[in-house]
Amino acid sequence: MTSESETRASGYAWYVLGILFLVYILNFIDRQVISILAEDIKRDLGLKDEDLGFLYGTAFGVFYSLFGIPLGRLADSWHRVRLMTVGLGLWSTMTALSGLSSTGAHLAAARIGVGVGEATASPSAYSLISDYFPKKLRATALSIYSAGLYVGGGCSLFIGGLIVEGWNRTYPQGGPFGLAGWQAAFLAVGIPGLILALVVATLREPIRGLVEGLPEPEKHPAPFRAFLDEMVTILPPFTLIGAARLGRRALMINLAGLAVTVTLVALLLAAGEPLPQWLAIGVGVYAVFSWACALRHRDPPTFRLIVGTPAFLCTVVAYGLNAFLSYAAGFWAAPYAMRDLGVSASEAGLILGAQGAVSGFLGVTVGGMIADRLRRRNPAGRLVMVLLGATLPVPFMALAFTTATPMVLYVCLFVAQFFASWGLGAAAATTQDLVLPRMRGTATATFFIGTTLLGLALGPYLAGRVSTLTGSLSTGMLSLLLTVPITVAAGVGAYRLVPAAERTREERAREAGEPI
Repeated sequence: MTSESETRASGYAWYVLGILFLVYILNFIDRQVISILAEDIKRDLGLKDEDLGFLYGTAFGVFYSLFGIPLGRLADSWHRVRLMTVGLGLWSTMTALSGLSSTGAHLAAARIGVGVGEATASPSAYSLISDYFPKKLRATALSIYSAGLYVGGGCSLFIGGLIVEGWNRTYPQGGPFGLAGWQAAFLAVGIPGLILALVVATLREPIRGLVEGLPEPEKHPAPFRAFLDEMVTILPPFTLIGAARLGRRALMINLAGLAVTVTLVALLLAAGEPLPQWLAIGVGVYAVFSWACALRHRDPPTFRLIVGTPAFLCTVVAYGLNAFLSYAAGFWAAPYAMRDLGVSASEAGLILGAQGAVSGFLGVTVGGMIADRLRRRNPAGRLVMVLLGATLPVPFMALAFTTATPMVLYVCLFVAQFFASWGLGAAAATTQDLVLPRMRGTATATFFIGTTLLGLALGPYLAGRVSTLTGSLSTGMLSLLLTVPITVAAGVGAYRLVPAAERTREERAREAGEPI
């Protein structure tokens, strides 16, 4: 018989979820506001579309991935509320500092800082939510939290559009301290996060695993030493030291991975690709490879349930490629409306922001609830939502970026985002169910590798790169639809593999040395 604690969550759990929802809103306001500011930044700093894609996606996304793994590890071993408080303060400060940028390089450095700070948020939040909510409500709770992505993204366009247009109208020659409208917008959205950090600091830290009857017996004896050990495994060039500690064979494997990565980057550069983009991607790929190799030696059970589980990897790839399209559309929609359709910044921000917030919130929440219902009938039921989220948006995306009518763009993007967001809560909950409670922060960080290295670091940039080469932003966006068959293949693979992987979770962890 199912107990009430296994089907319900406390009032305080819902309060915590509400605060985490606000954190995620700010997370995406700070991350996404550059979209509505892109045209002004491009003009003032003398940039190209591919540079904008790099600033929005790659500069942020690669370092978000790099630091997400060790910070996810820290979330598994330290006080998650404190970690999120520090991270929120850092990324809010770096967002504000973006408003003081005078060159593309300065803005890239600030975006890297935002990425490092935001890497604390979701590993901590996913782990907290999983300890506050029973498994039957987990996809719903994670979907509500994840809805902050769409609300924040929508608010960023609305707020950013109003600020930049109002500021430029009031101060056509530059405002106080010589700030342009886009610089003022960065300052305006960065500062509130410092206030919210004080609220986050008051949240209670739950006992890990208690909701599933697997409470951790004691705290980690040295969480920051473990964090630094993790950093050595993923932050080049210290990765070579980390590999050498594991023996000659591990070092040779690491050097081989480095050589392959360097060769591939060199080939791309020889083909005329820009250095910053592919150097950053190369660093990210090599760093993740180094981390995975080290994890296999240092924590075999975690490696076995994450990197060594095809069901987990297929889920990451399936949703990562969904994010590939979603991030690109989310970033380039406003510039497309302003540049190709003649829409003003305030109108684009208001309408695209509002429809993005509503469609995303509805889609991710409805998708999470349906996913939980499907899972009750079928252990792989949640993956149905991932597959639908990858395929249903395609015709609407194609129409949105070929129309000459603003209203058609708005309606198609609303429908496309509603469907695309169905898979987020389902994919996130699936990865959490495939690991043990102590591994949830690391699992979350690994999940976000897909949404950053595959999605954020590549999608917006490649659309911008094709746009630069062809002179057509529409062509840039349509070219990304070629990835949809790969997304579907990964989703089908996850659907077939997840039931057995979840059923054998504890058994495989014990075989790898987990004391349970």
